[in-house]
Amino acid sequence: MRLLTVVSILLCLVAAGWYILSGSSSHQVIEGQIFGTYYKVKINAPRVEPALAGKIAARLEEVDRIMSVFREDSELSAINRAPADTEISLSPDMQAVMRAADEIYRRSHGAFDPTLGRLIDMWGFGRGRESNPSTAEINAALASVGFDKLRFSDNFSKLRKTTAAEINLSAIAKGFGVDAVAEILNNAGYKDYIVEIGGELKARGTRDGTSPWNIGINRPAAGATDNILILSLSNMAAATSGNYRNFYRQDGRIFGHTISSQTGRPAQTDVLSASVFDASCMYADAYATAIVAMGLEAGKNFAEENNLPVIIFDNNFQPHFSTAAVKAFKE
Repeated sequence: MRLLTVVSILLCLVAAGWYILSGSSSHQVIEGQIFGTYYKVKINAPRVEPALAGKIAARLEEVDRIMSVFREDSELSAINRAPADTEISLSPDMQAVMRAADEIYRRSHGAFDPTLGRLIDMWGFGRGRESNPSTAEINAALASVGFDKLRFSDNFSKLRKTTAAEINLSAIAKGFGVDAVAEILNNAGYKDYIVEIGGELKARGTRDGTSPWNIGINRPAAGATDNILILSLSNMAAATSGNYRNFYRQDGRIFGHTISSQTGRPAQTDVLSASVFDASCMYADAYATAIVAMGLEAGKNFAEENNLPVIIFDNNFQPHFSTAAVKAFKE
């Protein structure tokens, strides 16, 4: 991937959630709520079709109905309820996400693992209250962890679980949702837009006919609202993962939401946040989660091995740019 042809970064320093900076009042804006967060679509056009907002809302509702771990009527919840060795038919959207998840699981050597669902719940970051499970409970849950314990048909249309694995797609579903909205806009003929769902985003074209979209990145600290990185983005997706917002304190300890597939506990990582750029927001979303779970050195190596444009911030707020990112920034 030649990032320099699609994205240019104006440097200040940091990484965290992405924020669309205010732009022209001529932009058409569509906003709403989904996945327990907010979405915003900005289109550089004098007008949009009246039905567009409804189409976007309906598509995101469809994705939620398929991939939400919080909805009893979702396809994902049905998969999680299914006993081991039961063949399960998957919808086209679920097939696409499972195929990508399988690829990223293998590339990351298990750092990205959606079968951590039960442990995410046990630690209070899924369907449940804040918790501190016992070692015995953790070990019992770990016995079902491992995306490679899922068996798929060749085209990923069918799934069979070999264990009582519980799947959580929170680290990839938002990115898929961004890509799904971008597809609607592309099919409708819009060429200049930016889509953001809960901090994951994709930009295409320009904000004013000549200039890329401006993005501000919030400082990765609890409660921070200031931007310490400003960038210009076009024809590229971006996603950031970090533990500085989704965490809780219990008995004087801090528990982050990124769970290690090795220990079954919140990952003890020296990565404060990781930002990944990719043509697909779904892939960027999952890669960012994997890098946080890996830790600094392994995350940097992973970015180099896969030629990924990545910015990692360590626990001392120091930035680390992958070779692909440095090349793009310099050019």
